[in-house]
Amino acid sequence: MPSLTDGEIRRALNQVGQTGKQLSLVDGEGHGTGRLVLVMKPMPTRVTADWMAQQWRDKKRLKKKLGSYPSLSLGKAREVFARDFADMIQKGRSIKIAGDTRPGTVADLFEAYVAHLKASGKSSWKEAEKVLNKIADAFGRSRPARDIEPDEITDVIRPIYDRGRHSMADHVRSYVRSAYSWGLKSEHDYRSATQRRFRLVYNPAAGIPTEPKKVGTRWLDEEEFLRLYRWLECPDTPVHPPYTRAVRILMLTGQRVEEIARLHVDQWDAKERIIDWSKTKNGKPHAIPVPEVAAELIDSIKPNVHGWFFPSAMNPTKPVSHGTLYAFMWRQREREVIPVVTNRDLRRTWKTLAGKAGLSKEIRDRLQNHTLQDVSSKSYDRWNYMAEKRAAMKKWNAFVHAMLNNKRSKQTKEKHTLIIHSATDGATQQAD
Repeated sequence: MPSLTDGEIRRALNQVGQTGKQLSLVDGEGHGTGRLVLVMKPMPTRVTADWMAQQWRDKKRLKKKLGSYPSLSLGKAREVFARDFADMIQKGRSIKIAGDTRPGTVADLFEAYVAHLKASGKSSWKEAEKVLNKIADAFGRSRPARDIEPDEITDVIRPIYDRGRHSMADHVRSYVRSAYSWGLKSEHDYRSATQRRFRLVYNPAAGIPTEPKKVGTRWLDEEEFLRLYRWLECPDTPVHPPYTRAVRILMLTGQRVEEIARLHVDQWDAKERIIDWSKTKNGKPHAIPVPEVAAELIDSIKPNVHGWFFPSAMNPTKPVSHGTLYAFMWRQREREVIPVVTNRDLRRTWKTLAGKAGLSKEIRDRLQNHTLQDVSSKSYDRWNYMAEKRAAMKKWNAFVHAMLNNKRSKQTKEKHTLIIHSATDGATQQAD
């Protein structure tokens, strides 16, 4: 069967340049069902040459571009045509829906998964991209994703675990498992943005055990709450002021640390005393009226030029990260000047003390944006409960005021008693 040669192509390109007329060269013989064609067109300053897959279907001619010559060589064009189009043409399927049939690589899978997270508005996409980039290098970026085996994953995770980074090791396992899980589901998902198919048979990370989760139970009682709050008002060591304010707002509102840390002027309604998030961790909008003591604190803060209430000390264009707040609190705990507590413990503390203040479990769940799982809440109830939230926060505000004022009065009384005793002891010694 006669086939094209590079010499024929060069002569044809010269001919089109001289005559100014379009010319098509066919690789192989026969009219039949489909062929590989090189279409050359004259342009004002050059001649273009595009490889096309050509198909006759229902007495109509269909074409789909493979690439341009010489970027896509003659040999490579034949390879792509045979791989991605010949079988579809033989089966009578339209070449318009044909795509790259090569199994997706590790890099293809991880990049597509990160793009999925980003498109879904997941804040974790940056961390996932950073972790998976390193893992792709370890596996081999150009290897087919389906070739990765479980022991390769454990070989990457084990050194991290051996360094004592147990949580990080589990995060790596989780990201790899999630990427493969997404790959399996997206294999025939017409909504998927990726054009590559991974031909995955199973998830190689599915059988790797997870790190046992430590369910926290720590919460601050009223004495510990006061001790931490007073230290944050007047720390005995240099601390970037926005950090101490952010933690106080956490204590007063019970919200997720990421949501408070990223508080922006666009989210604060000073007139209504409401913080409004368009999207949160569970993917749902959330708004809360803040207690008066928190509103006064927020109003006293002047957001920076970028609109952040709690900007990073290192990069004011960005808000403080939850990791930075955790680290700054950890250093103070080591000095034993504040109670041992994590950011999540503060959320648990609010939940517990707000219950003591008389707030119902349902309204506390709504204020903390915990997803309600009953059918009514998930599918039917669209009331925003703002009036109920205001009443609850008013009750919580009274509780906080009483707690802070009672403790302050108690401390003042103890201080006065100590002074009186000291004066009495001095007078007794002088009489003696």
